[in-house]
Amino acid sequence: MIRVLIADDEWMVRSMLRTIMESADDITVTGEAADGAEAVSLARSTRPDVILLDIRMPRADGLDAARRLQGLADPPKVVVLTTFDLDEYVETALRAGAVGFLLKDATAGDMLAAVRSAARGDAMLSPKITRRLLARFTAGEPAAGPRADAERRLEVLTGKEREVLVAVARGLSNMDIAAEFHLSEATVKTHVSRILAKLGCTNRVQAALLAHRAALLD
Repeated sequence: MIRVLIADDEWMVRSMLRTIMESADDITVTGEAADGAEAVSLARSTRPDVILLDIRMPRADGLDAARRLQGLADPPKVVVLTTFDLDEYVETALRAGAVGFLLKDATAGDMLAAVRSAARGDAMLSPKITRRLLARFTAGEPAAGPRADAERRLEVLTGKEREVLVAVARGLSNMDIAAEFHLSEATVKTHVSRILAKLGCTNRVQAALLAHRAALLD
């Protein structure tokens, strides 16, 4: 059973999220927090596996809470859920340790998938945000230099690893990749881990950026 803590300053949003989470047989809600400080306190006492964390909250916002949560002995996985898809929020959230980032207009299925992915240690960004983030990082770059460097770095990958990298760059979760390539999730997770190690990347977004620069998605 995946234990989830919900943190949002609007009670109607918390109620909606609780309803969605509790509709799944494999998820239980351990509590609700109305601000970042309460989220950190409840995380200490209820020890959730995943926190659905809003960004704009009083006392301590979601980004500050995410940083503080990383200091816990066994930190929960953080999925940032917000109406604000500004790129600087995504970058800051990722640096603060978040493993997922979804907009509040995401479907219930996407929200449940994000929680399950986070619980498995599989980072998940919405495809919309992934595309915008990659576009921002590559905007204004000289085409030849970054592309040639990215292509050189990708030479260490096997054919299958390149296919998996493209799927990661499209914003797919391990579960989605497994379904697309008819592999087990464990096999996909192994591929992703090897890809990150070979490329010297610390997360999926960095690997996706390399794939984009190498024009693998063109």
